[in-house]
Amino acid sequence: MESLYLVGLAVLAVFAFVLAIILFNFFGLWLRARIANAPVSLGKMVGMRLRKVPVGLIVDNRITAVKAGLDVRSDPLEAHYLAGGDVSHVVLALIAADKAGITLDFNRACAIDLATKGTGKTVLEAVRTSINPKVIDAPNPAMGRTTIDGVAQDGIGVKVKARVTVRSHLDRFVGGATEETIIARVGEGIVSAIGSAHSYKEVLENPDRISKTVLAKGLDSNTAFEILS
Repeated sequence: MESLYLVGLAVLAVFAFVLAIILFNFFGLWLRARIANAPVSLGKMVGMRLRKVPVGLIVDNRITAVKAGLDVRSDPLEAHYLAGGDVSHVVLALIAADKAGITLDFNRACAIDLATKGTGKTVLEAVRTSINPKVIDAPNPAMGRTTIDGVAQDGIGVKVKARVTVRSHLDRFVGGATEETIIARVGEGIVSAIGSAHSYKEVLENPDRISKTVLAKGLDSNTAFEILS
C-alpha cells in the first residue's frame, strides 16, 4: 500500500510539474488572448510549441484580426506558417481589404502570399496597390532603357516615355503576368502605334491618340493588374 501511495505522489508531482511549466510558458499569452476575446486554448498552444510554431506570433495575429472585426482562427494561421507563409502580412492584408470594401478571403490571401514569396512583393503590397493604384514607367529605367523607340511611315524615328497607372487585380494575382509583361506590351503597342502614323508630326501633335490606341488593345489581359491610364 505504501508503495502505491508513493507512486501516486510521484505521478501527482510530475503532473503538477508539467502543469506549472505550461502555465509559466503560456498563461500570459492565454490570458491576453482571452481578454481580447480571441481565445486560444492552452492545449493548442502546447501543440504549436511541439510543432515548433511561434506561439506568440499566432496569438498576436489572431488578436489583431479579431480586434479589426475578422474572426481568423488560430488553426489556419498555424497551417499557413507551416506552409512557409507570412502570417502577419496575410492578417494585415485582410484587414486592409476589409476596411477598403475589397473582397478577399483568407485562402486567397494565403495563396497570394505564397505566390509572391521570394519575389520582393507581398500580399499586403498587392492589396495596397488595389486600393491605391501605382504608376510604372515604360520602359523600366532599371532595365537599361530610358525610351521606347518607334519609326513613323515617313522614316523618322520617335522616342517615347510612358507612365502607366495600374492597380492590382486580386482575382488574377495568382498566375497572372507581372509588371514586366505590362511594360513589354505597352512598349509593343506604342511602337505599333508610331509605325501606323503617316508622319512623325502626327505622333507629336496627337500623343493622346497613341494612348487611346494602346489602351484599346486590352494589354492587361491575363495579367495581375488592371490598366487605368
